[in-house]
Amino acid sequence: MPISKSRRRRGRVAPGSSRSSASLSLNQTKKKTNWLYLSASLVIAILVIGGFVVGSGGFGTGAVTNKTGSSDEHVDGIGTQQDIMSTRDHITEGKTVEYNHIPPTSGNHWPQPSKCGFFVNGLPDERVVHNLEHSNIVISYNFSSEAEVDELKNVLKDIGLNNTLGVTRFYDKIEEGTLAIAAWGILDTMQGINGDRIKKFFETYAGNLGPEGNITCLNYGAMP
Repeated sequence: MPISKSRRRRGRVAPGSSRSSASLSLNQTKKKTNWLYLSASLVIAILVIGGFVVGSGGFGTGAVTNKTGSSDEHVDGIGTQQDIMSTRDHITEGKTVEYNHIPPTSGNHWPQPSKCGFFVNGLPDERVVHNLEHSNIVISYNFSSEAEVDELKNVLKDIGLNNTLGVTRFYDKIEEGTLAIAAWGILDTMQGINGDRIKKFFETYAGNLGPEGNITCLNYGAMP
């Protein structure tokens, strides 16, 4: 028997009915929930990426390190203060500078600093002064004995701050048998090797005194 028009109409949901409103409300809830999930996911992703960048920052060129010494000014008994030269500009690579002290502790310098490490063939003053500007510590030595060189290497291995803030070089402009350890504006000179004295210098000044902040020398990559 054919279904009457009145019966067919009774089976439909009229516009604005409670069923239609419930369906609309459910869709809105789903959209809102999906948007909340998406927003939360984006926030988490940003935090994770940001944390990775901060966490890995110390390993890139010119990256800032968290480890520093204990003082941002001269401490009596740990090195002597030197006059700071009037300028600290970048000069053309290969050009020389007349410094106010040998080895220097401030002044103009080449654009590219040295990477961290132990350089038995030496490094130019104009390169390592840039390291000093970045609050690195520069050790200059003039030893003719391989045993003394090896002793110095062993001393530095036990100084953690040396790994990220230390540059050591052979330097024939100082008296044979002498070692000089420099921070920006501070110098300590000794005969032979005094491991405790070197370590104390690092623990006091490394990462603190340079006018351009606390920057690692891990991956500068500059050659002598």
